[in-house]
Amino acid sequence: MKKILLPLVVFGGMLISHAQETPVTEISAEELAKRNWFHADFESDSIYGVSTDAAYKFVESKNLKPSPIIVAVIDSGVDIEHEDLKEVLWTNINEIPNNGIDDDNNGYVDDIHGWNFIGGPDGNVDEDTLEITRLVKEGMDLFETPDEFTNQNNKEKYPEKYEEYKKMKIQVEEELAKTNMTLAQIDAQIEGMLDAMNSFGNSYGMDKVISVENLRAFEPENNQAGALKENFLNAVNTEKADGLFGNTPAELIAEIKTEIENDPQRNYYLQRQKNYDVNFDPRPIVGDNYDDKTEKYYGNNDVDGPDSLHGTHVAGIIGAKYSNELGMDGVARHVEIMSVRTVPNGDERDKDVANAIRYAVDNGAKVLNMSFGKAYSPDKELVWDAIRYATEKGVLMVHAAGNDNKDIDTESNYPTNFNEDGQDISDTWLTVGASTRYNDKIKASFSNFGKKGVDIFAPGLEIYSTVPENKYRYLQGTSMAAPVVAGVAAMVWSYYPTLSAPELRELLIESGNVNPDLTEISTQGKVVNALNAVKLADQKVKISRSKARRE
Repeated sequence: MKKILLPLVVFGGMLISHAQETPVTEISAEELAKRNWFHADFESDSIYGVSTDAAYKFVESKNLKPSPIIVAVIDSGVDIEHEDLKEVLWTNINEIPNNGIDDDNNGYVDDIHGWNFIGGPDGNVDEDTLEITRLVKEGMDLFETPDEFTNQNNKEKYPEKYEEYKKMKIQVEEELAKTNMTLAQIDAQIEGMLDAMNSFGNSYGMDKVISVENLRAFEPENNQAGALKENFLNAVNTEKADGLFGNTPAELIAEIKTEIENDPQRNYYLQRQKNYDVNFDPRPIVGDNYDDKTEKYYGNNDVDGPDSLHGTHVAGIIGAKYSNELGMDGVARHVEIMSVRTVPNGDERDKDVANAIRYAVDNGAKVLNMSFGKAYSPDKELVWDAIRYATEKGVLMVHAAGNDNKDIDTESNYPTNFNEDGQDISDTWLTVGASTRYNDKIKASFSNFGKKGVDIFAPGLEIYSTVPENKYRYLQGTSMAAPVVAGVAAMVWSYYPTLSAPELRELLIESGNVNPDLTEISTQGKVVNALNAVKLADQKVKISRSKARRE
Protein backbone atom coordinates (compact mmCIF):
# COMPACT_ATOMS: atom_id res chain seq x y z
CA MET A 1 0.00 0.00 0.00
CA LYS A 2 1.52 3.34 -1.03
CA LYS A 3 1.66 5.99 1.66
CA ILE A 4 -1.02 8.66 1.39
CA LEU A 5 -0.02 12.17 2.39
CA LEU A 6 -2.37 15.10 3.00
CA PRO A 7 -3.15 17.17 1.04
CA LEU A 8 -3.33 16.25 -2.68
CA VAL A 9 -6.33 15.87 -4.96
CA VAL A 10 -8.58 18.93 -4.79
CA PHE A 11 -12.27 18.12 -4.70
CA GLY A 12 -14.76 20.95 -4.51
CA GLY A 13 -12.55 23.06 -2.29
CA MET A 14 -11.63 20.09 -0.12
CA LEU A 15 -8.22 18.47 -0.11
CA ILE A 16 -7.58 14.79 -0.62
CA SER A 17 -3.94 13.74 -0.63
CA HIS A 18 -2.41 10.77 -2.29
CA ALA A 19 1.32 10.45 -2.83
CA GLN A 20 4.05 7.90 -2.67
CA GLU A 21 7.45 7.86 -1.10
CA THR A 22 10.03 7.44 -3.85
CA PRO A 23 13.42 6.11 -2.78
CA VAL A 24 16.29 8.35 -3.80
CA THR A 25 18.89 6.31 -5.65
CA GLU A 26 21.14 9.14 -6.75
CA ILE A 27 21.63 12.60 -5.30
CA SER A 28 22.19 15.42 -7.75
CA ALA A 29 25.18 17.71 -7.35
CA GLU A 30 22.80 20.58 -6.67
CA GLU A 31 21.02 18.69 -3.91
CA LEU A 32 24.31 17.56 -2.38
CA ALA A 33 25.55 21.15 -2.31
CA LYS A 34 22.34 22.25 -0.61
CA ARG A 35 22.61 19.52 2.02
CA ASN A 36 26.17 20.52 2.83
CA TRP A 37 25.95 24.27 2.42
CA PHE A 38 26.59 25.04 6.08
CA HIS A 39 30.00 23.36 5.70
CA ALA A 40 30.87 25.56 2.68
CA ASP A 41 33.94 27.76 2.53
CA PHE A 42 33.41 31.45 1.85
CA GLU A 43 36.67 31.87 -0.04
CA SER A 44 36.07 29.02 -2.49
CA ASP A 45 32.26 28.82 -2.55
CA SER A 46 31.25 32.46 -1.88
CA ILE A 47 28.76 31.18 0.69
CA TYR A 48 28.79 32.04 4.38
CA GLY A 49 29.34 28.47 5.51
CA VAL A 50 31.70 27.58 8.32
CA SER A 51 34.58 26.15 6.21
CA THR A 52 34.50 22.80 7.99
CA ASP A 53 36.76 20.81 5.66
CA ALA A 54 39.27 23.62 5.32
CA ALA A 55 39.44 23.93 9.09
CA TYR A 56 40.25 20.24 9.50
CA LYS A 57 42.88 20.38 6.77
CA PHE A 58 44.53 23.20 8.71
CA VAL A 59 44.66 21.42 12.07
CA GLU A 60 45.74 18.16 10.45
CA SER A 61 48.63 20.02 8.83
CA LYS A 62 49.78 20.94 12.34
CA ASN A 63 49.93 17.27 13.37
CA LEU A 64 47.79 18.00 16.42
CA LYS A 65 46.21 15.14 18.33
CA PRO A 66 42.57 15.87 19.15
CA SER A 67 40.83 15.05 22.40
CA PRO A 68 37.09 14.34 22.43
CA ILE A 69 34.83 17.07 23.78
CA ILE A 70 31.55 16.27 25.53
CA VAL A 71 28.70 18.41 24.21
CA ALA A 72 25.40 18.36 26.06
CA VAL A 73 22.29 18.68 23.93
CA ILE A 74 19.75 20.16 26.34
CA ASP A 75 16.68 19.62 24.24
CA SER A 76 13.67 17.39 23.49
CA GLY A 77 15.74 14.21 23.54
CA VAL A 78 18.05 12.44 21.10
CA ASP A 79 17.48 9.22 19.17
CA ILE A 80 20.41 7.27 20.59
CA GLU A 81 19.84 4.41 18.14
CA HIS A 82 20.24 6.62 15.06
CA GLU A 83 22.73 5.18 12.58
CA ASP A 84 24.62 8.47 12.31
CA LEU A 85 24.71 9.24 16.05
CA LYS A 86 25.07 5.99 17.98
CA GLU A 87 28.86 6.00 17.57
CA VAL A 88 29.28 9.55 18.88
CA LEU A 89 27.26 9.33 22.10
CA TRP A 90 28.62 10.15 25.51
CA THR A 91 28.60 7.03 27.68
CA ASN A 92 28.81 7.14 31.44
CA ILE A 93 31.47 4.48 31.98
CA ASN A 94 30.93 4.56 35.74
CA GLU A 95 27.33 3.39 35.42
CA ILE A 96 26.28 -0.22 34.79
CA PRO A 97 23.40 -0.17 32.30
CA ASN A 98 19.89 -1.01 33.47
CA ASN A 99 20.76 -2.53 36.84
CA GLY A 100 18.55 -0.09 38.72
CA ILE A 101 21.48 1.12 40.82
CA ASP A 102 23.16 4.53 40.95
CA ASP A 103 26.61 3.00 40.50
CA ASP A 104 28.51 6.29 40.28
CA ASN A 105 26.55 7.89 43.14
CA ASN A 106 25.73 11.01 41.16
CA GLY A 107 22.07 10.85 42.14
CA TYR A 108 20.82 9.57 38.79
CA VAL A 109 20.13 5.86 38.29
CA ASP A 110 21.32 4.28 35.04
CA ASP A 111 22.18 7.59 33.37
CA ILE A 112 24.13 5.92 30.59
CA HIS A 113 23.85 8.55 27.84
CA GLY A 114 22.41 11.45 29.83
CA TRP A 115 19.24 12.19 31.78
CA ASN A 116 15.59 13.09 31.29
CA PHE A 117 14.23 15.78 33.61
CA ILE A 118 10.72 15.66 32.14
CA GLY A 119 10.00 12.02 32.74
CA GLY A 120 9.07 9.91 35.72
CA PRO A 121 8.78 6.29 36.84
CA ASP A 122 5.73 5.68 34.66
CA GLY A 123 6.28 7.74 31.54
CA ASN A 124 7.35 11.00 29.94
CA VAL A 125 5.97 14.47 29.41
CA ASP A 126 5.32 15.15 25.73
CA GLU A 127 3.08 18.22 25.48
CA ASP A 128 3.12 20.95 28.11
CA THR A 129 1.68 24.42 28.51
CA LEU A 130 3.46 27.65 27.65
CA GLU A 131 4.91 29.68 30.51
CA ILE A 132 2.37 32.44 29.94
CA THR A 133 -0.42 29.87 30.40
CA ARG A 134 1.08 28.71 33.68
CA LEU A 135 1.31 32.32 34.86
CA VAL A 136 -2.33 32.90 33.96
CA LYS A 137 -3.25 29.79 35.96
CA GLU A 138 -1.36 31.20 38.94
CA GLY A 139 -3.21 34.48 38.49
CA MET A 140 -6.56 32.72 38.42
CA ASP A 141 -5.71 31.04 41.72
CA LEU A 142 -5.03 34.50 43.17
CA PHE A 143 -7.66 36.71 41.58
CA GLU A 144 -10.48 34.42 40.47
CA THR A 145 -11.11 32.13 43.43
CA PRO A 146 -14.66 31.27 44.56
CA ASP A 147 -14.16 33.73 47.44
CA GLU A 148 -14.72 37.29 46.21
CA PHE A 149 -13.25 38.75 49.40
CA THR A 150 -10.00 36.87 48.78
CA ASN A 151 -9.98 38.03 45.16
CA GLN A 152 -10.38 41.68 46.10
CA ASN A 153 -7.81 41.44 48.85
CA ASN A 154 -5.24 39.95 46.44
CA LYS A 155 -5.97 42.59 43.81
CA GLU A 156 -5.21 45.29 46.35
CA LYS A 157 -2.20 43.43 47.70
CA TYR A 158 -0.66 42.73 44.26
CA PRO A 159 -1.86 45.55 41.96
CA GLU A 160 0.99 45.27 39.43
CA LYS A 161 0.68 41.51 39.27
CA TYR A 162 -3.07 41.85 38.75
CA GLU A 163 -2.62 44.24 35.82
CA GLU A 164 -0.08 41.92 34.22
CA TYR A 165 -2.39 38.98 34.81
CA LYS A 166 -5.25 40.67 32.97
CA LYS A 167 -3.04 41.33 29.94
CA MET A 168 -1.69 37.79 29.86
CA LYS A 169 -5.14 36.28 30.27
CA ILE A 170 -6.44 38.20 27.25
CA GLN A 171 -3.46 37.01 25.19
CA VAL A 172 -3.95 33.36 26.18
CA GLU A 173 -7.69 33.48 25.51
CA GLU A 174 -7.15 35.09 22.10
CA GLU A 175 -4.51 32.54 21.08
CA LEU A 176 -6.68 29.66 22.24
CA ALA A 177 -9.68 31.03 20.33
CA LYS A 178 -7.62 31.35 17.13
CA THR A 179 -6.28 27.84 17.59
CA ASN A 180 -9.75 26.38 18.13
CA MET A 181 -11.08 28.19 15.06
CA THR A 182 -8.28 26.91 12.83
CA LEU A 183 -8.65 23.38 14.16
CA ALA A 184 -12.39 23.49 13.53
CA GLN A 185 -11.72 24.53 9.92
CA ILE A 186 -9.24 21.68 9.46
CA ASP A 187 -11.65 19.16 10.96
CA ALA A 188 -14.50 20.43 8.78
CA GLN A 189 -12.29 20.01 5.72
CA ILE A 190 -11.37 16.49 6.81
CA GLU A 191 -15.00 15.60 7.45
CA GLY A 192 -15.95 16.85 3.99
CA MET A 193 -13.10 14.90 2.45
CA LEU A 194 -14.16 11.66 4.14
CA ASP A 195 -17.80 12.28 3.23
CA ALA A 196 -16.75 12.61 -0.41
CA MET A 197 -14.68 9.43 -0.30
CA ASN A 198 -17.49 7.52 1.40
CA SER A 199 -19.99 8.82 -1.14
CA PHE A 200 -17.71 7.69 -3.95
CA GLY A 201 -17.11 4.30 -2.33
CA ASN A 202 -20.78 3.64 -1.69
CA SER A 203 -21.56 4.38 -5.32
CA TYR A 204 -18.50 2.76 -6.90
CA GLY A 205 -18.16 -0.15 -4.50
CA MET A 206 -16.05 -0.05 -1.36
CA ASP A 207 -14.18 -3.26 -2.19
CA LYS A 208 -13.82 -2.75 -5.94
CA VAL A 209 -10.26 -2.06 -7.11
CA ILE A 210 -9.79 1.41 -8.59
CA SER A 211 -8.60 1.08 -12.18
CA VAL A 212 -8.96 3.07 -15.38
CA GLU A 213 -11.19 0.38 -16.86
CA ASN A 214 -13.48 0.28 -13.81
CA LEU A 215 -13.65 4.06 -13.56
CA ARG A 216 -14.64 4.48 -17.20
CA ALA A 217 -17.43 1.94 -16.76
CA PHE A 218 -18.58 3.57 -13.50
CA GLU A 219 -21.83 5.62 -13.56
CA PRO A 220 -21.76 7.96 -10.53
CA GLU A 221 -24.93 8.31 -8.48
CA ASN A 222 -24.17 11.84 -7.21
CA ASN A 223 -22.01 14.89 -7.89
CA GLN A 224 -19.39 14.03 -5.26
CA ALA A 225 -18.77 10.61 -6.74
CA GLY A 226 -18.68 12.10 -10.22
CA ALA A 227 -16.14 14.73 -9.26
CA LEU A 228 -13.85 12.15 -7.69
CA LYS A 229 -14.17 9.91 -10.74
CA GLU A 230 -12.87 12.78 -12.89
CA ASN A 231 -10.06 13.53 -10.43
CA PHE A 232 -8.96 9.91 -10.43
CA LEU A 233 -8.95 9.73 -14.23
CA ASN A 234 -7.00 12.99 -14.40
CA ALA A 235 -4.36 11.39 -12.16
CA VAL A 236 -3.49 8.76 -14.78
CA ASN A 237 0.16 9.04 -15.86
CA THR A 238 0.96 11.40 -12.98
CA GLU A 239 2.99 10.85 -9.81
CA LYS A 240 -0.32 10.45 -7.94
CA ALA A 241 -1.33 7.34 -9.88
CA ASP A 242 0.58 4.77 -7.81
CA GLY A 243 -1.09 6.04 -4.66
CA LEU A 244 -4.56 5.59 -6.12
CA PHE A 245 -4.83 2.84 -8.68
CA GLY A 246 -4.76 -0.75 -7.50
CA ASN A 247 -6.40 0.17 -4.20
CA THR A 248 -10.04 -0.02 -3.17
CA PRO A 249 -12.03 2.94 -1.78
CA ALA A 250 -12.15 1.15 1.58
CA GLU A 251 -8.35 0.89 1.63
CA LEU A 252 -7.94 4.54 0.67
CA ILE A 253 -10.34 5.66 3.38
CA ALA A 254 -8.51 3.60 6.01
CA GLU A 255 -5.17 5.02 4.91
CA ILE A 256 -6.51 8.57 4.89
CA LYS A 257 -7.75 8.12 8.47
CA THR A 258 -4.29 6.96 9.48
CA GLU A 259 -2.72 9.96 7.79
CA ILE A 260 -5.16 12.29 9.55
CA GLU A 261 -3.95 10.95 12.90
CA ASN A 262 -0.36 11.72 11.89
CA ASP A 263 -1.02 14.94 9.97
CA PRO A 264 1.57 17.48 11.23
CA GLN A 265 -0.62 20.53 10.65
CA ARG A 266 -3.56 19.15 12.62
CA ASN A 267 -1.31 17.80 15.36
CA TYR A 268 0.37 21.19 15.62
CA TYR A 269 -2.95 22.84 16.47
CA LEU A 270 -3.92 20.02 18.82
CA GLN A 271 -0.64 20.70 20.59
CA ARG A 272 -1.37 24.44 20.71
CA GLN A 273 -4.69 23.68 22.38
CA LYS A 274 -2.75 22.12 25.22
CA ASN A 275 -0.16 24.91 25.19
CA TYR A 276 -2.90 27.44 26.01
CA ASP A 277 -5.10 25.27 28.22
CA VAL A 278 -4.92 26.57 31.81
CA ASN A 279 -6.36 23.28 33.08
CA PHE A 280 -3.78 21.08 31.37
CA ASP A 281 -0.98 19.98 33.69
CA PRO A 282 1.22 17.00 32.77
CA ARG A 283 3.70 17.65 35.58
CA PRO A 284 2.42 14.86 37.85
CA ILE A 285 4.01 12.44 35.35
CA VAL A 286 7.43 13.60 36.55
CA GLY A 287 6.60 12.95 40.19
CA ASP A 288 8.80 15.69 41.65
CA ASN A 289 7.85 18.30 44.21
CA TYR A 290 7.56 21.03 41.61
CA ASP A 291 7.43 23.84 44.17
CA ASP A 292 10.76 22.75 45.63
CA LYS A 293 13.16 24.59 43.34
CA THR A 294 16.20 23.11 45.09
CA GLU A 295 15.18 19.56 44.19
CA LYS A 296 17.61 17.96 41.73
CA TYR A 297 17.11 14.22 41.76
CA TYR A 298 14.04 13.38 39.72
CA GLY A 299 13.30 12.21 36.18
CA ASN A 300 14.32 9.03 34.35
CA ASN A 301 17.01 7.78 31.99
CA ASP A 302 14.92 7.79 28.79
CA VAL A 303 16.98 10.36 26.90
CA ASP A 304 15.06 9.80 23.67
CA GLY A 305 11.52 10.43 24.91
CA PRO A 306 8.30 10.48 22.89
CA ASP A 307 9.35 13.16 20.38
CA SER A 308 13.08 13.60 19.84
CA LEU A 309 12.93 15.09 16.34
CA HIS A 310 14.24 18.50 17.39
CA GLY A 311 17.04 17.26 19.62
CA THR A 312 18.11 14.58 17.16
CA HIS A 313 18.41 17.18 14.40
CA VAL A 314 20.46 19.40 16.69
CA ALA A 315 22.75 16.52 17.69
CA GLY A 316 23.44 15.65 14.05
CA ILE A 317 24.51 19.19 13.23
CA ILE A 318 26.96 19.16 16.11
CA GLY A 319 28.58 15.83 15.50
CA ALA A 320 26.95 13.25 13.23
CA LYS A 321 29.60 10.64 12.45
CA TYR A 322 32.08 11.88 9.87
CA SER A 323 32.73 10.07 6.59
CA ASN A 324 30.68 6.95 7.29
CA GLU A 325 28.77 7.31 4.00
CA LEU A 326 25.53 7.80 5.90
CA GLY A 327 23.22 10.79 5.68
CA MET A 328 25.36 13.78 6.59
CA ASP A 329 28.41 14.93 8.53
CA GLY A 330 28.31 17.01 11.67
CA VAL A 331 30.64 19.94 12.28
CA ALA A 332 32.69 18.34 15.07
CA ARG A 333 34.54 15.08 14.41
CA HIS A 334 35.84 14.45 17.93
CA VAL A 335 32.78 14.84 20.06
CA GLU A 336 30.62 12.90 22.50
CA ILE A 337 26.93 13.85 22.54
CA MET A 338 25.22 13.87 25.94
CA SER A 339 21.42 14.03 25.78
CA VAL A 340 19.73 15.96 28.59
CA ARG A 341 16.00 15.89 27.90
CA THR A 342 14.42 19.09 29.18
CA VAL A 343 12.22 20.59 26.46
CA PRO A 344 8.64 19.37 25.86
CA ASN A 345 6.24 20.36 23.10
CA GLY A 346 5.52 23.54 25.01
CA ASP A 347 7.69 25.76 27.18
CA GLU A 348 10.54 24.26 29.17
CA ARG A 349 10.37 24.88 32.92
CA ASP A 350 13.04 26.91 34.70
CA LYS A 351 13.62 24.26 37.36
CA ASP A 352 14.38 21.66 34.68
CA VAL A 353 16.65 24.01 32.72
CA ALA A 354 18.68 24.83 35.81
CA ASN A 355 19.03 21.17 36.73
CA ALA A 356 19.91 20.21 33.15
CA ILE A 357 22.75 22.74 33.11
CA ARG A 358 24.10 21.50 36.43
CA TYR A 359 23.78 17.83 35.45
CA ALA A 360 25.66 18.38 32.19
CA VAL A 361 28.43 20.33 33.89
CA ASP A 362 28.83 17.84 36.73
CA ASN A 363 29.10 14.96 34.28
CA GLY A 364 31.84 16.42 32.13
CA ALA A 365 30.19 18.45 29.38
CA LYS A 366 32.40 21.29 28.16
CA VAL A 367 29.88 22.76 25.70
CA LEU A 368 26.15 23.10 26.31
CA ASN A 369 23.80 23.57 23.36
CA MET A 370 20.49 25.17 24.29
CA SER A 371 18.19 25.48 21.29
CA PHE A 372 15.12 26.66 23.16
CA GLY A 373 13.63 29.85 24.53
CA LYS A 374 10.50 31.51 25.88
CA ALA A 375 9.07 34.94 26.59
CA TYR A 376 8.53 34.51 30.34
CA SER A 377 10.80 33.09 33.03
CA PRO A 378 9.32 33.30 36.55
CA ASP A 379 12.31 31.51 38.11
CA LYS A 380 15.02 33.13 36.03
CA GLU A 381 17.24 33.60 39.09
CA LEU A 382 17.33 29.82 39.42
CA VAL A 383 18.57 29.52 35.83
CA TRP A 384 21.02 32.38 36.26
CA ASP A 385 22.54 30.62 39.27
CA ALA A 386 23.04 27.52 37.12
CA ILE A 387 24.61 29.66 34.39
CA ARG A 388 27.02 31.13 36.94
CA TYR A 389 27.85 27.60 38.09
CA ALA A 390 28.66 26.52 34.54
CA THR A 391 30.76 29.66 34.08
CA GLU A 392 32.78 28.91 37.21
CA LYS A 393 33.41 25.40 35.91
CA GLY A 394 34.75 26.69 32.58
CA VAL A 395 31.86 25.52 30.40
CA LEU A 396 30.82 27.24 27.17
CA MET A 397 27.06 27.77 26.77
CA VAL A 398 25.52 28.26 23.32
CA HIS A 399 21.93 29.55 23.16
CA ALA A 400 19.60 30.05 20.20
CA ALA A 401 18.42 33.64 19.80
CA GLY A 402 14.83 32.69 18.89
CA ASN A 403 12.63 32.74 15.81
CA ASP A 404 10.28 35.72 16.22
CA ASN A 405 12.22 38.26 14.12
CA LYS A 406 12.35 40.52 17.16
CA ASP A 407 14.98 42.65 18.88
CA ILE A 408 15.96 40.71 21.98
CA ASP A 409 17.67 43.80 23.37
CA THR A 410 14.14 45.01 24.15
CA GLU A 411 12.11 41.76 24.19
CA SER A 412 13.74 38.96 26.13
CA ASN A 413 14.09 35.39 24.93
CA TYR A 414 14.82 33.42 28.08
CA PRO A 415 17.19 32.26 29.33
CA THR A 416 19.16 35.45 28.86
CA ASN A 417 22.71 36.39 29.74
CA PHE A 418 21.64 39.71 31.23
CA ASN A 419 20.35 40.34 34.73
CA GLU A 420 17.64 42.84 35.68
CA ASP A 421 20.20 45.66 35.50
CA GLY A 422 21.32 44.67 32.02
CA GLN A 423 24.68 43.37 33.23
CA ASP A 424 26.30 40.25 31.80
CA ILE A 425 25.89 37.15 33.91
CA SER A 426 28.49 35.01 32.16
CA ASP A 427 31.55 35.51 29.98
CA THR A 428 31.17 31.98 28.60
CA TRP A 429 27.74 32.47 27.00
CA LEU A 430 27.02 32.87 23.28
CA THR A 431 23.66 33.84 21.78
CA VAL A 432 23.34 32.80 18.15
CA GLY A 433 21.21 34.20 15.32
CA ALA A 434 20.44 32.36 12.08
CA SER A 435 22.04 33.19 8.72
CA THR A 436 21.28 31.90 5.22
CA ARG A 437 23.18 30.77 2.13
CA TYR A 438 21.96 33.85 0.27
CA ASN A 439 24.49 36.65 0.60
CA ASP A 440 22.01 39.38 -0.30
CA LYS A 441 19.64 38.13 2.42
CA ILE A 442 22.14 36.94 4.98
CA LYS A 443 19.87 37.21 8.03
CA ALA A 444 17.19 34.53 8.10
CA SER A 445 13.82 36.29 8.03
CA PHE A 446 12.67 34.58 11.23
CA SER A 447 15.82 35.13 13.27
CA ASN A 448 15.81 37.31 16.35
CA PHE A 449 18.52 39.95 16.50
CA GLY A 450 20.08 42.46 18.87
CA LYS A 451 23.07 44.77 18.84
CA LYS A 452 23.76 43.72 22.41
CA GLY A 453 21.90 40.42 22.67
CA VAL A 454 23.14 38.43 19.65
CA ASP A 455 26.83 37.57 19.72
CA ILE A 456 27.20 35.87 16.36
CA PHE A 457 25.25 34.41 13.46
CA ALA A 458 25.52 30.90 12.01
CA PRO A 459 23.82 28.89 9.25
CA GLY A 460 20.23 28.19 10.28
CA LEU A 461 18.14 28.06 7.10
CA GLU A 462 17.61 24.81 5.16
CA ILE A 463 19.83 22.70 7.38
CA TYR A 464 19.93 18.99 6.56
CA SER A 465 20.48 16.72 9.53
CA THR A 466 19.47 13.61 11.42
CA VAL A 467 15.92 12.90 12.60
CA PRO A 468 14.57 9.81 14.39
CA GLU A 469 14.37 6.34 12.86
CA ASN A 470 17.56 6.66 10.78
CA LYS A 471 16.09 9.45 8.67
CA TYR A 472 17.27 12.90 7.60
CA ARG A 473 15.48 16.10 6.70
CA TYR A 474 15.74 19.86 6.37
CA LEU A 475 14.77 22.05 9.30
CA GLN A 476 15.38 25.70 9.95
CA GLY A 477 15.61 28.03 12.90
CA THR A 478 18.08 29.53 15.30
CA SER A 479 17.77 26.06 16.87
CA MET A 480 19.86 24.86 13.94
CA ALA A 481 22.28 27.80 14.07
CA ALA A 482 23.25 27.28 17.71
CA PRO A 483 24.54 23.70 17.20
CA VAL A 484 26.65 24.89 14.27
CA VAL A 485 28.43 27.18 16.73
CA ALA A 486 28.53 24.45 19.37
CA GLY A 487 30.11 22.15 16.80
CA VAL A 488 32.74 24.72 15.84
CA ALA A 489 33.48 25.32 19.52
CA ALA A 490 33.95 21.59 20.10
CA MET A 491 36.19 21.38 17.05
CA VAL A 492 38.46 24.18 18.27
CA TRP A 493 38.59 22.91 21.83
CA SER A 494 39.37 19.35 20.75
CA TYR A 495 42.62 20.58 19.17
CA TYR A 496 43.38 23.50 21.49
CA PRO A 497 42.25 22.33 24.94
CA THR A 498 44.37 24.88 26.82
CA LEU A 499 42.04 27.68 25.77
CA SER A 500 39.77 28.84 28.56
CA ALA A 501 36.03 29.06 27.99
CA PRO A 502 36.07 32.90 27.95
CA GLU A 503 38.98 32.82 25.49
CA LEU A 504 37.12 30.38 23.25
CA ARG A 505 33.99 32.53 23.32
CA GLU A 506 35.90 35.66 22.32
CA LEU A 507 37.86 33.76 19.70
CA LEU A 508 34.70 32.45 18.01
CA ILE A 509 33.26 35.94 17.76
CA GLU A 510 36.52 37.62 16.74
CA SER A 511 37.28 35.11 13.98
CA GLY A 512 33.88 35.18 12.28
CA ASN A 513 33.37 36.44 8.73
CA VAL A 514 31.98 39.97 8.70
CA ASN A 515 28.82 40.81 6.79
CA PRO A 516 27.78 44.49 6.71
CA ASP A 517 24.10 43.59 6.93
CA LEU A 518 24.68 42.08 10.37
CA THR A 519 26.72 44.84 12.00
CA GLU A 520 23.74 46.73 13.44
CA ILE A 521 21.84 43.64 14.58
CA SER A 522 24.58 41.77 16.45
CA THR A 523 27.59 42.64 18.55
CA GLN A 524 30.15 42.45 15.72
CA GLY A 525 28.19 41.56 12.59
CA LYS A 526 29.87 38.20 12.02
CA VAL A 527 29.06 34.67 10.87
CA VAL A 528 30.98 31.93 12.67
CA ASN A 529 33.82 30.36 10.69
CA ALA A 530 35.72 27.26 11.78
CA LEU A 531 38.79 27.85 9.60
CA ASN A 532 39.35 31.34 10.93
CA ALA A 533 38.69 30.06 14.45
CA VAL A 534 41.32 27.31 14.39
CA LYS A 535 43.86 29.64 12.77
CA LEU A 536 43.32 32.23 15.48
CA ALA A 537 43.39 29.55 18.17
CA ASP A 538 46.70 28.30 16.83
CA GLN A 539 48.14 31.82 17.00
CA LYS A 540 46.88 32.46 20.51
CA VAL A 541 48.15 29.16 21.87
CA LYS A 542 51.60 29.74 20.32
CA ILE A 543 51.77 33.23 21.82
CA SER A 544 50.69 31.87 25.19
CA ARG A 545 53.33 29.13 25.10
CA SER A 546 56.03 31.57 24.05
CA LYS A 547 55.09 33.90 26.86
CA ALA A 548 55.14 31.03 29.37
CA ARG A 549 58.64 30.01 28.26
CA ARG A 550 59.93 33.57 28.69
CA GLU A 551 58.52 33.73 32.18
